[in-house]
Amino acid sequence: MVTRRVDLRSDTVTKPTEAMRAAMASADVDDDVLGHDPTAARLEKEMAKIMGKEAALFVPSGTMANLICVLTHCQIRGSEVILGDYSHIHIYENGGISTLGGVHPRTVKNNEDGTMDIQLIEEAIRDPSFEICYPTTRLICLENSHAHSGGRCLTAEYTDQVGELAKKYGLKLHIDGARIFNASVALGVPVHRLVQAADTVTACLSKGLGAPAGTIIAGPRDFIYKAKILRKTLGGGMRQVGVICAAALVALEENVAKLETDHKKAKTLAEGVNNIKGLKVDLASVETNIVYFDIQESLGITEGKLLKNLEAHGIFAMSEGPLKIRLVIHHQISETDVQYTVSCIQKIVGGLVGENGGN
Repeated sequence: MVTRRVDLRSDTVTKPTEAMRAAMASADVDDDVLGHDPTAARLEKEMAKIMGKEAALFVPSGTMANLICVLTHCQIRGSEVILGDYSHIHIYENGGISTLGGVHPRTVKNNEDGTMDIQLIEEAIRDPSFEICYPTTRLICLENSHAHSGGRCLTAEYTDQVGELAKKYGLKLHIDGARIFNASVALGVPVHRLVQAADTVTACLSKGLGAPAGTIIAGPRDFIYKAKILRKTLGGGMRQVGVICAAALVALEENVAKLETDHKKAKTLAEGVNNIKGLKVDLASVETNIVYFDIQESLGITEGKLLKNLEAHGIFAMSEGPLKIRLVIHHQISETDVQYTVSCIQKIVGGLVGENGGN
């Protein structure tokens, strides 16, 4: 029986550390819906400072955070938002901006590095003189780092360009910064500089930072006031939420510094997998903590069979489509876990190829 567990499904699977649990147990709390929870206020103030914005708001999840931001920017139903065709908001958030807000998504092709061509963004902006037929463009959304591109990072210079374009047409710019701290560490650029051109930004507390739950929205004070009302509408008012915010404060203090090590482990993992015959990793795409690898069709192995065999060895990962698997490093994955994973993948692939009579 395998007792070892290496969970690479996502960086959302981390368990609260002892320091987090202690902070949660002793957290100073009050009713946050009424605006009186001191620990939530402390977290929001700290995150606003890190983001370089006037104010911030704790919400239960990244999906709710992005939904609140899009709906607050696009308060008129039938508004249109420009976003990447492989953005998290467009693919993985249940179509909430349309279902709940009546906001129409207009997609632009994401490049391999997670960017969208500036020219294509500009071409996607609707001509307001034909509003008798067109929806009205009100918002542009970026994602940094870009998950579907393998955790690639958008530079401050690129974001500035998009921000200038938004201003030119009187639009707002929102950044889905679920892993913005990963991008900051990988680029060596402070978070506030990466999001300087954005009107609003979200930052997940439960991904790379390893807190149990929650996302922060940061932006202008009047925007956050409206966002707090919508949070309540969506069921996100959580009363004594300082219990959760206390863990997030520990995460900010202890885990941001660990992200660089996470990225190094991801590169080690990527190189190890890429050296296995029949598996392919685009090593240039591994900038942060996410590794995708492709299974060559000639091996005769499906991603489902490989995942099932990995689980038998205590290793958990996720399919990213036919013959493609995603591995995500977090602070609770050790260097020996990485070596164990590479060794098991090599052993399993060799065994399955042998069963199939392959090379």
